Amino acid sequence: MSGADKSETVNLAYLSLGSNIEPERHLPSAVAHLAQFGHVRAVSTVWETPPLGFSDQPVFLNAAVLLETHLSAQRLRREAIPAVEAALGRVRSENKNAPRTIDIDIMLFNRDIIQLDRRHIPDPEVLERPFVAIPLAEIAPDYIHPETGQTLQAIAQQFDPASSGMRRRDEVVLALHTLPGKRG
Repeated sequence: MSGADKSETVNLAYLSLGSNIEPERHLPSAVAHLAQFGHVRAVSTVWETPPLGFSDQPVFLNAAVLLETHLSAQRLRREAIPAVEAALGRVRSENKNAPRTIDIDIMLFNRDIIQLDRRHIPDPEVLERPFVAIPLAEIAPDYIHPETGQTLQAIAQQFDPASSGMRRRDEVVLALHTLPGKRG
């Protein structure tokens, strides 16, 4: 599948979210904003993770979201995600590891293998980063990686959250019915 935009097509986008500027506020807000572009089918636990690449900054909170959408991968990446990030005050700098209000990436899209600009989907970070693999496995443990044939659960089991410096943050809840202004 090319990822073409067809209004009758229902796509499943597996998204990774991260924040280290007011993350307790920005992660739930990102989920609420993403719901404008489809139906949020699942959200993971929130995980605290040490920063990578640039360690002199606050820890990150990371999570995964399964979004059912009529948008193609291209429109999701080029229109919806930048709109959500802009609404939450994301500022990009030359330092790709700089602090941020929100970072949203498409990790998997349906069972497609596609190239979007410089991003490959499935994103290689699914196999490399515990803060990506573990939350994704929570929302879709039986999803089969289209390139490796492994389930997300099997991929996540290769990582030890504690040795990666990760810890669950169960007090940060991403379910839509818990967001301010939402009634469930």
